[in-house]
Amino acid sequence: MPVLSIEDARPLLAILDMAGVAVFAVSGALAAARAKQTIVTFAFFAAVTGIGGGTLRDLLIGAPVFWVGRSDYLGICLIAAGTVWLLRADRWRLPALLWFDAIGMAAYAVIGAAKANSYGLPPLPCIVMGVLTASFGGIIRDVLAGEPSVLLRREIYVSAAALGATVYILLSVLGMGAWVAGGAGAAAGFALRALAISRGVALPGYRERE
Repeated sequence: MPVLSIEDARPLLAILDMAGVAVFAVSGALAAARAKQTIVTFAFFAAVTGIGGGTLRDLLIGAPVFWVGRSDYLGICLIAAGTVWLLRADRWRLPALLWFDAIGMAAYAVIGAAKANSYGLPPLPCIVMGVLTASFGGIIRDVLAGEPSVLLRREIYVSAAALGATVYILLSVLGMGAWVAGGAGAAAGFALRALAISRGVALPGYRERE
Protein backbone atom coordinates (compact mmCIF):
# COMPACT_ATOMS: atom_id res chain seq x y z
CA MET A 1 0.00 0.00 0.00
CA PRO A 2 1.43 3.43 -0.89
CA VAL A 3 2.19 5.33 2.29
CA LEU A 4 1.46 9.04 2.21
CA SER A 5 4.36 10.72 3.99
CA ILE A 6 3.64 13.05 6.87
CA GLU A 7 4.98 15.99 4.86
CA ASP A 8 2.78 15.15 1.85
CA ALA A 9 -0.27 14.67 4.07
CA ARG A 10 0.26 17.84 6.09
CA PRO A 11 -1.74 20.30 3.89
CA LEU A 12 -4.74 17.94 3.64
CA LEU A 13 -4.63 17.06 7.33
CA ALA A 14 -4.34 20.70 8.41
CA ILE A 15 -7.39 21.86 6.45
CA LEU A 16 -9.57 18.86 7.32
CA ASP A 17 -8.42 18.97 10.94
CA MET A 18 -9.50 22.59 11.37
CA ALA A 19 -12.80 21.97 9.59
CA GLY A 20 -13.52 18.83 11.60
CA VAL A 21 -12.71 20.47 14.93
CA ALA A 22 -14.90 23.48 14.09
CA VAL A 23 -18.03 21.59 13.09
CA PHE A 24 -17.69 19.00 15.84
CA ALA A 25 -17.20 21.80 18.37
CA VAL A 26 -20.40 23.43 17.11
CA SER A 27 -22.25 20.13 17.49
CA GLY A 28 -20.96 19.84 21.05
CA ALA A 29 -22.07 23.36 21.89
CA LEU A 30 -25.48 22.66 20.32
CA ALA A 31 -25.86 19.66 22.61
CA ALA A 32 -25.15 21.94 25.58
CA ALA A 33 -27.70 24.43 24.23
CA ARG A 34 -30.38 21.76 23.97
CA ALA A 35 -29.69 20.87 27.61
CA LYS A 36 -29.81 24.61 28.52
CA GLN A 37 -26.39 24.54 30.18
CA THR A 38 -24.01 27.36 31.15
CA ILE A 39 -21.39 28.97 28.92
CA VAL A 40 -18.73 26.94 30.74
CA THR A 41 -20.50 23.72 29.77
CA PHE A 42 -20.83 25.03 26.22
CA ALA A 43 -17.05 25.44 26.06
CA PHE A 44 -16.39 22.05 27.67
CA PHE A 45 -18.76 20.20 25.34
CA ALA A 46 -17.30 21.99 22.33
CA ALA A 47 -13.73 21.10 23.30
CA VAL A 48 -14.42 17.47 24.20
CA THR A 49 -16.39 16.89 21.01
CA GLY A 50 -13.96 18.81 18.82
CA ILE A 51 -10.71 17.20 19.93
CA GLY A 52 -11.79 13.93 21.62
CA GLY A 53 -11.59 11.63 18.61
CA GLY A 54 -8.28 13.01 17.37
CA THR A 55 -6.79 12.69 20.84
CA LEU A 56 -7.66 8.99 21.05
CA ARG A 57 -6.30 8.41 17.53
CA ASP A 58 -2.95 10.05 18.27
CA LEU A 59 -2.52 8.13 21.51
CA LEU A 60 -3.19 4.82 19.75
CA ILE A 61 -0.85 5.39 16.80
CA GLY A 62 1.94 6.86 18.92
CA ALA A 63 1.75 10.35 17.41
CA PRO A 64 2.10 13.62 19.34
CA VAL A 65 -1.41 14.65 20.41
CA PHE A 66 -2.33 17.17 17.73
CA TRP A 67 -3.64 19.99 19.92
CA VAL A 68 -1.08 19.88 22.74
CA GLY A 69 1.35 22.76 22.50
CA ARG A 70 -0.97 24.78 20.24
CA SER A 71 -3.69 27.30 20.96
CA ASP A 72 -5.59 27.38 17.66
CA TYR A 73 -7.54 24.14 18.09
CA LEU A 74 -8.82 25.02 21.55
CA GLY A 75 -9.39 28.55 20.31
CA ILE A 76 -11.66 27.24 17.56
CA CYS A 77 -13.62 25.27 20.15
CA LEU A 78 -14.07 28.34 22.35
CA ILE A 79 -15.13 30.48 19.38
CA ALA A 80 -17.64 27.81 18.35
CA ALA A 81 -19.06 27.67 21.88
CA GLY A 82 -19.36 31.46 22.09
CA THR A 83 -20.98 31.70 18.68
CA VAL A 84 -23.60 29.07 19.46
CA TRP A 85 -24.28 30.79 22.81
CA LEU A 86 -24.78 34.20 21.17
CA LEU A 87 -26.99 32.81 18.41
CA ARG A 88 -29.46 31.42 20.95
CA ALA A 89 -29.05 27.91 19.59
CA ASP A 90 -31.49 26.44 22.10
CA ARG A 91 -34.15 27.57 19.62
CA TRP A 92 -32.59 25.57 16.80
CA ARG A 93 -34.16 22.29 15.84
CA LEU A 94 -32.48 18.92 16.28
CA PRO A 95 -31.54 18.60 12.55
CA ALA A 96 -29.03 21.42 13.00
CA LEU A 97 -27.07 19.28 15.44
CA LEU A 98 -27.37 16.25 13.17
CA TRP A 99 -26.11 18.06 10.07
CA PHE A 100 -23.16 19.71 11.80
CA ASP A 101 -22.27 16.34 13.28
CA ALA A 102 -22.52 14.70 9.83
CA ILE A 103 -20.06 17.20 8.34
CA GLY A 104 -17.61 16.69 11.19
CA MET A 105 -17.94 12.92 10.96
CA ALA A 106 -17.17 12.91 7.24
CA ALA A 107 -14.11 15.14 7.62
CA TYR A 108 -12.74 13.32 10.65
CA ALA A 109 -13.14 9.86 9.09
CA VAL A 110 -10.71 10.92 6.36
CA ILE A 111 -8.44 12.75 8.81
CA GLY A 112 -8.05 9.68 11.02
CA ALA A 113 -7.40 7.33 8.11
CA ALA A 114 -4.96 9.74 6.45
CA LYS A 115 -2.93 10.34 9.58
CA ALA A 116 -2.76 6.63 10.38
CA ASN A 117 -1.65 5.99 6.80
CA SER A 118 1.05 8.62 7.08
CA TYR A 119 2.41 6.73 10.11
CA GLY A 120 2.64 3.52 8.10
CA LEU A 121 -0.27 1.55 9.55
CA PRO A 122 -1.80 -1.26 7.45
CA PRO A 123 -5.07 -0.52 5.57
CA LEU A 124 -7.54 -2.04 8.05
CA PRO A 125 -6.10 -0.29 11.14
CA CYS A 126 -6.13 2.96 9.11
CA ILE A 127 -9.86 2.52 8.53
CA VAL A 128 -10.41 1.77 12.21
CA MET A 129 -8.50 4.94 13.16
CA GLY A 130 -10.77 6.88 10.80
CA VAL A 131 -13.87 5.47 12.49
CA LEU A 132 -12.54 6.19 15.99
CA THR A 133 -11.53 9.72 15.06
CA ALA A 134 -14.98 10.40 13.59
CA SER A 135 -17.10 8.85 16.32
CA PHE A 136 -15.34 9.05 19.69
CA GLY A 137 -15.91 12.76 20.29
CA GLY A 138 -19.61 12.42 19.49
CA ILE A 139 -19.90 9.42 21.83
CA ILE A 140 -18.41 11.43 24.71
CA ARG A 141 -20.74 14.36 23.89
CA ASP A 142 -23.84 12.16 23.94
CA VAL A 143 -22.85 10.50 27.21
CA LEU A 144 -22.22 13.85 28.90
CA ALA A 145 -25.47 15.27 27.54
CA GLY A 146 -27.47 12.24 28.70
CA GLU A 147 -28.39 11.31 25.13
CA PRO A 148 -28.37 7.74 23.75
CA SER A 149 -24.95 7.08 22.24
CA VAL A 150 -24.66 6.55 18.50
CA LEU A 151 -23.36 3.07 19.30
CA LEU A 152 -26.69 2.21 20.92
CA ARG A 153 -28.84 3.40 18.03
CA ARG A 154 -29.58 1.60 14.78
CA GLU A 155 -29.16 4.74 12.68
CA ILE A 156 -26.29 4.81 10.20
CA TYR A 157 -23.37 6.70 11.72
CA VAL A 158 -20.37 4.51 12.40
CA SER A 159 -21.07 2.78 9.06
CA ALA A 160 -20.88 6.15 7.29
CA ALA A 161 -17.54 6.90 8.96
CA ALA A 162 -16.26 3.48 7.94
CA LEU A 163 -17.35 4.09 4.35
CA GLY A 164 -15.56 7.44 4.18
CA ALA A 165 -12.35 6.02 5.63
CA THR A 166 -12.53 2.96 3.36
CA VAL A 167 -13.02 5.02 0.20
CA TYR A 168 -10.03 7.17 1.13
CA ILE A 169 -7.78 4.17 1.80
CA LEU A 170 -8.89 2.31 -1.34
CA LEU A 171 -8.24 5.33 -3.56
CA SER A 172 -4.87 5.82 -1.89
CA VAL A 173 -3.99 2.19 -2.63
CA LEU A 174 -4.92 2.82 -6.27
CA GLY A 175 -2.50 5.74 -6.37
CA MET A 176 -4.97 8.61 -6.27
CA GLY A 177 -3.71 11.94 -4.95
CA ALA A 178 -4.42 12.96 -1.37
CA TRP A 179 -6.90 15.67 -2.35
CA VAL A 180 -8.89 13.40 -4.67
CA ALA A 181 -8.93 10.50 -2.23
CA GLY A 182 -9.72 12.76 0.72
CA GLY A 183 -12.50 14.59 -1.07
CA ALA A 184 -14.07 11.38 -2.34
CA GLY A 185 -13.88 9.75 1.09
CA ALA A 186 -15.44 12.71 2.89
CA ALA A 187 -18.17 13.00 0.23
CA ALA A 188 -19.00 9.29 0.46
CA GLY A 189 -19.24 9.33 4.25
CA PHE A 190 -21.35 12.49 4.28
CA ALA A 191 -23.66 11.20 1.53
CA LEU A 192 -24.45 8.01 3.43
CA ARG A 193 -25.03 9.91 6.68
CA ALA A 194 -27.18 12.47 4.84
CA LEU A 195 -29.30 9.64 3.44
CA ALA A 196 -29.80 8.30 6.95
CA ILE A 197 -30.81 11.73 8.29
CA SER A 198 -33.10 12.77 5.45
CA ARG A 199 -34.73 9.41 4.70
CA GLY A 200 -34.54 7.73 8.09
CA VAL A 201 -32.43 4.87 6.73
CA ALA A 202 -31.20 2.59 9.52
CA LEU A 203 -29.43 -0.72 9.92
CA PRO A 204 -31.61 -3.75 10.68
CA GLY A 205 -31.62 -4.85 14.29
CA TYR A 206 -31.02 -8.35 15.58
CA ARG A 207 -34.08 -10.57 15.45
CA GLU A 208 -34.58 -13.38 17.88
CA ARG A 209 -34.97 -16.79 16.30
CA GLU A 210 -38.55 -17.96 16.27
